[in-house]
Amino acid sequence: MNGFKTAALAALAAGTFTMAKADQISVGMITTLSGGGAGLGVDVRDGFQLALDMAEADNIRLVVEDDAQRPELAVQIAERMIQSERVDILTGIIWSNLAMAVVPSAVAQDILYLSPNAGPSALAGANCHPNYFNVAWQNDMLHEGAGAYANELGYENAFIMAPNYPAGTDALNGFKRYFEGELAGELFTQVGQTDYAAEIAQIRASGADSIFIFLPGGMGISFMRQYEQSGLDLPIVSAAFTFSQDILPAVGSAALGVFNASQWSPDLDNDANAAFVSAFREAYGRIPSLYASQGFDTANLILSAAAKADVSDRDAFRAALREADFASVRGDFAWAANQHPIQKVYIREVVEVDGEITNRIVGVAFEEHRDVHGENCPM
Repeated sequence: MNGFKTAALAALAAGTFTMAKADQISVGMITTLSGGGAGLGVDVRDGFQLALDMAEADNIRLVVEDDAQRPELAVQIAERMIQSERVDILTGIIWSNLAMAVVPSAVAQDILYLSPNAGPSALAGANCHPNYFNVAWQNDMLHEGAGAYANELGYENAFIMAPNYPAGTDALNGFKRYFEGELAGELFTQVGQTDYAAEIAQIRASGADSIFIFLPGGMGISFMRQYEQSGLDLPIVSAAFTFSQDILPAVGSAALGVFNASQWSPDLDNDANAAFVSAFREAYGRIPSLYASQGFDTANLILSAAAKADVSDRDAFRAALREADFASVRGDFAWAANQHPIQKVYIREVVEVDGEITNRIVGVAFEEHRDVHGENCPM
C-alpha cells in the first residue's frame, strides 16, 4: 500500500506505534460487512488493518468474517474461530446484541475479547471479566455527553429516540442521566428500520423543543433524509454514532449544524491522530470515522501488548494490555477498573470544510469521564 512506510516512519518517530514481537498472534474479527450497518464494520476493519500495515506487523494473523448483523451467525463464527482457527483474540463486533451473544462464552473459554465498538452496560458492571477489554467506550458514555450539552444549549423539552436493542436502551438511559429538562416523548424503534414517518409525526405533535436520536448506520441515513423532507426544523443533538463520517456523505446538508458527542474527531490535535488521518486518507480515499479510529487503536493496543508478552501467557498478556502503552489517536488513554476507558468526551458540530461534510470539535462535555457501571465490577 503506497505511502504507508513514509507515514509509519513519521509515526514511529513520534512514538506512536510499537513494533510487535515475533510470536504469532491469531486475531478473529467478527464484524458487520453487509446490510445497513456495513459502513461501521468496514471502517473498523480498515482502521485495524491500517495499523497492522503501518507497523509492518507480520506476526499478526487476522481472520475477518461478516456477521451480517445476525446474533446467531456471530455465535457460529466465534465458535468456529475459537475451535478451528484457534484464535487468541476476538474483536470487531459492532452491535451490542451481537456482543451479548458472543462475548460471555468467548471470555469463559479464556479467549481475550477486545471491543472496538459495542459496550453494553451488562458487560461493564457485575459481569465484567478479566478477558474483556473495551477499547471504545461503555455505551452510555457519549449519550451522557449529549445530555449534558443539551442543558448548555438551553433545551428543556426533548423528544428522545433509539432502536430497541441493548445499545439503544443504554443510549436513552445515558442521555436521561444528565439531561435536566423534561421529556416530550420517548420512543424505541425497530433495529434496521427504514421508514420513520410515524415517528416524525409523533415528534411534530409532541411540543418538543429539541430531539435526541441514536440511530447508527443506515437507520440514521433514513431518518435524516425523511426528517429533512418533513419540514420539521427542531434542533437535533446526538452522539457520534448517528453523525459519524461513514454516513455523512449520504445524509448531506441535512446534518449540518448538528451537535454530537464523541471521544474522537478527525481534527483532534495530536501527532498520532494526524498520522492516522493522513494515512487513512491515503490508503482508502476518505476521511476516517470514529469506527475506523477505534479499529486503529484496538490494533495498536494489541501490538503494544505483543511487544511485552507472549499471548499464550494470558496473565502476562492481560497485564500488558492493561498498561495501554501505545499512543492513542484520542490522546491519553487510561483504563477504569472494569477495563473500559476513562476519557474526554468532546462536542462536535457537523460542518462543511473544503466541500466535504465532516465534524469539528466545538467544546468538551467531560474531561475524565468513566462509566457509572464500573462501580459494580468486582475486578
